Amino acid sequence: MSMSSAGSHGVTQFAKADIADSFSRAAVSYDAVAELQRSVGTELLRQLPDDNVGVVLDLGCGTGFFGPQLNRTLQPDHLISLDLAQGMLQFARTNRATENGSWLCADAEALPLADSSVDLIFSSLAIQWCENLPALFSEAARVLRPGGRFLFSTLGPDTLNELRSAWSSVDQYQHVNRFISHSTLSESAGNYFAQVAVAEQRQVLLYDEVRGLTNELKGIGAHNISHDRQGGLTGKARITAFKQAYEKFRGDDGKLPATYQVFYGELING
Repeated sequence: MSMSSAGSHGVTQFAKADIADSFSRAAVSYDAVAELQRSVGTELLRQLPDDNVGVVLDLGCGTGFFGPQLNRTLQPDHLISLDLAQGMLQFARTNRATENGSWLCADAEALPLADSSVDLIFSSLAIQWCENLPALFSEAARVLRPGGRFLFSTLGPDTLNELRSAWSSVDQYQHVNRFISHSTLSESAGNYFAQVAVAEQRQVLLYDEVRGLTNELKGIGAHNISHDRQGGLTGKARITAFKQAYEKFRGDDGKLPATYQVFYGELING
């Protein structure tokens, strides 16, 4: 799916109902436009262990795209697919059902699972929507067995810096979701896990026009859903000014870039 820890600093930027609703409405269109999500998730799959795993939790499973690959690689006895968005979960269950699977509509910060009941958690581009990192990591550590692994990918604060910069020249509203830093992520995880490793990669997607990027963000449900976004419609003059501001990033290849700062984490339970 798509879920910073502004929440750990006392500031809430996302409402869970907004997150769930946005991604539920995007369930049908998601797979067709989720180029980055597929690329990042495929990279995360490369970090899976070679041996079989008993119980696997796909945390923030979205459309269930990676469920079949988790089954093939890990051959788990039980694959639990969990997402906050009921619409995503229904799509996944309809299109990617497995005999060893179960489906949970739940919050990653309050997992409805027993202590020490999971061997491996796989979570690709989901935890960026979790604002309470202590709750997220304490819950993950609680449900994992000793020695269990939490493999995740998430987005860093430099994500979509071109989009943020272009809008900042137009107005002072927040147009791009804020995500958490490498240091905050690692420090919080270190409070709950015996071993923490977080690596960074940059991925740049290229577009002919800025509309291609904004339509894609809408199609995956990851457009701006922060509390301090602008309400109502954006005026035509401001949209034109935004597009003109984004043009300064057009490269020699004639393309407009959108940069994603991606963190890949491996946490091992004590």
